[in-house]
Amino acid sequence: MAHPEALGDSNAPVHGTEIAKAARTAILQGFVGSLLMVAGSIGVGWMATTSGSLIRTPLFIMARTSPVGVIVCTVMLCLGALLLLRSWLRIAQRIGGWSPSSRPVLRRALWMWAVPMMFSLPLFSRDAYAYIGQGRLMEQGLNPYTNGISALSNYFSLGPDKLWTEAPTPYGPLWLWIEQGAVWVSAGVPELALIPFRLAALAGVVLLAVYVPRLAALHGVNPDRALWLGVLNPVLLINFIASAHNDSLMLGLVVAGLYFASVKRPVLGIVLITASIAIKPITLIALPFAGLLWAGARAGWGRRMLCWTATLGLSLGLLAGAGLVNGLGFGWLGALQTPGAVWIWYAPVGLLAHTAGFVVGLFGGPGVPVTDIIQTAGTAVSALAIVWLAVRTPGRGIGMPAPIDDEPEFNKTVLRRMACAFAAVVVLAPVIQPWYMVWLLVFFTVTGIADGAQLRTVFYLTAFFTLIALTDQLSVFQWIPIEVVRGVAIAIAVSFIAYLVFFDKKTHVLFRPRRGTLKLKLKPKS
Repeated sequence: MAHPEALGDSNAPVHGTEIAKAARTAILQGFVGSLLMVAGSIGVGWMATTSGSLIRTPLFIMARTSPVGVIVCTVMLCLGALLLLRSWLRIAQRIGGWSPSSRPVLRRALWMWAVPMMFSLPLFSRDAYAYIGQGRLMEQGLNPYTNGISALSNYFSLGPDKLWTEAPTPYGPLWLWIEQGAVWVSAGVPELALIPFRLAALAGVVLLAVYVPRLAALHGVNPDRALWLGVLNPVLLINFIASAHNDSLMLGLVVAGLYFASVKRPVLGIVLITASIAIKPITLIALPFAGLLWAGARAGWGRRMLCWTATLGLSLGLLAGAGLVNGLGFGWLGALQTPGAVWIWYAPVGLLAHTAGFVVGLFGGPGVPVTDIIQTAGTAVSALAIVWLAVRTPGRGIGMPAPIDDEPEFNKTVLRRMACAFAAVVVLAPVIQPWYMVWLLVFFTVTGIADGAQLRTVFYLTAFFTLIALTDQLSVFQWIPIEVVRGVAIAIAVSFIAYLVFFDKKTHVLFRPRRGTLKLKLKPKS
């Protein structure tokens, strides 16, 4: 029997028709899972309280106001997302080889899995409603970098998470314009205002589907495997499409920019990276590495400094122009710490800082300052890591005493270090959101994630963050016990993932160390 962990041989001479037939069941399973998520969103997806036309619909009344309706929707949502997870694992096994013939099949799967989610209520996050509130701030002439959504009259009716109603906007000028435009075209109707955010999220996924394979190919990484691993990943689809996060457009733009910087079109690359920064400023991290790509493998320190200066000057000039147009300048710089105002239990630094602060406070000590010091230390270490990774000569290190002269290998090393820089920021932050994993997945995918331990790590992280999404933010009315609903979600998610890892005859081998060198062969049935 073939070992399913061998997820394809790029030289496998398999006809495209055979691949399409073999993958058909896996694609359809994912499509059904996506539809189930849409159906589940009717009962537990997020709505604004001003969505009167929907709330008064009999279907929504039945699904949202009765415990039975809410639990049924929760079950559909969980089964749908978990079926999508299994389909993602199975499609790689079913196509049997990473050849160009697999690309149309993967693209078909992407559309069939992503398009239904475009029609769901926002899932697992209320950020889309915060976007609407920030757009209204812009429309009313208020500065979103100094005012929270709470500055609006009846702001609570918009449905944003209360954690962010007092916080300034941590987004750049381009996203503020998109928010303002969404509010303008919707005439204040929240259901209509969600559409531009959905389209922006879809645009980001399209950019990733185009440029992740291209960027991977530049580095000698199989582009079709990269498309499957980095773009069809269910955590990406759930958080970018179903949740409508602006990280989708941010990531799509920065990956496109890095591609053009790698093929010696640095100005276009920097413009696209700057557009990404103007969505969410976290991608400022990419700028020094784009400068290295511009300088090239054989550049000395003088040329590197010149390219870094030109990169920074061009990007800051574009951002300054945007700030001049909207009248807000670089106000987003002061709001960069907004996401750090909270912490989460699976973030190592957040857990350490708050545990230490709690223990110190328990004995009468300065608990809050201890927490702040640890979190600040994590931020400082991540900043130092970025600088060290950016300025260190590519090729210097253990086993590589000389700089890299080969241009493709140089570019790959630069982007791998950029991925490590983002990883340092994520791992050392007090809060790690599921979509942060997607950033790292994409950046490491385009430089190569090896079979074996690295690939298994991706599988485990994908399963974990799918579990986190399903058991975290569900919209449930106050008179329905959220503990019961969340308990149902946890039970289903944990049981299904345990089944995939330990008992499913098709998928359990993916989570175990590989034995031997057996290759996967196509089979007619899933």
